[in-house]
Amino acid sequence: MARPAVLVLDASPRPRLGRLTGRASVEYVDGAGLAARLPSADVLLVWDFRSDAVRRAWPDGGPRPRWVHTASAGVDHLMCPALAASDTVVTNARGIFDEPIAEYVAALVLAMAKDLPRTLELQRERVWRHRESQRVAGGRAVVVGTGPIGRAVGRTLGALGVRTALVGRAARPGVHGPEDLDRLLSRADWVVAAAPLTEETRGMFDARRFGVMQPSARFVNVGRGPLVVEEALAQALVRRGIAGAALDVFAHEPLSAGSPLWDVPGLIVSPHMSGDTVGWRDELGAQFVELFGLWAAGRPLPNVVDKNRGYVPGH
Repeated sequence: MARPAVLVLDASPRPRLGRLTGRASVEYVDGAGLAARLPSADVLLVWDFRSDAVRRAWPDGGPRPRWVHTASAGVDHLMCPALAASDTVVTNARGIFDEPIAEYVAALVLAMAKDLPRTLELQRERVWRHRESQRVAGGRAVVVGTGPIGRAVGRTLGALGVRTALVGRAARPGVHGPEDLDRLLSRADWVVAAAPLTEETRGMFDARRFGVMQPSARFVNVGRGPLVVEEALAQALVRRGIAGAALDVFAHEPLSAGSPLWDVPGLIVSPHMSGDTVGWRDELGAQFVELFGLWAAGRPLPNVVDKNRGYVPGH
């Protein structure tokens, strides 16, 4: 019996897939060669999760992979009408990034509340300047996005004593619906975007939403860059409509050296690293190997993405 053909959309460093030896034939391909190799593949591993090559290369008909797995939580970089309409199963790396991103958000919240960026600046300038910092416990946070990442953020902020409200696409026990978002934003000290990118969430944090927030509020985006109208955020910070912000994701990555966002007062810029802890690539590779075992045995796969919604439903 022929071994399943696994095609890997390449990135450096490559995944460790040694445990597939003898179980699958593994071939690596870059974005330019993807279209030519897709018809002969049974499985596609999108290891280069920043590439949009799948959207450009996915065939409208004919042979194509039966299963696509992306080494990322978001799937907007690969979804296209032809893939959504096909019978190909799409899975994501749900579960790998939850706690690391929650820790990163907590670190940003503490850094902004305790004015650590300014402390480091003053240290470099050899200036002794006493200031008062903000208490975190007792504050209010709104987390937009109720998947595993959003829920992990809520738990971690809760451990710091922050009263946290979760907002999802529909109201249910423990979760607010979109109709409550503006009311919650108007009272929040911390607003965290952790939602998937869909047509409903694209640009949801715009000038109006930043205008709803109180001047003392701070905003963090660890979801997807296009959730935020970046110019509106910059203007809110310049006008001091909000007190601070941190972006780990951007509409266009990597952020160019000439981007005005680098110089926006009160904005912390980080290079899409909130979920990337030591060993994260090995975890992603191990997850794919585990899922491959289920797929090869004909067993149901976890982390199956609703291709029309753009995320894994059920939470």
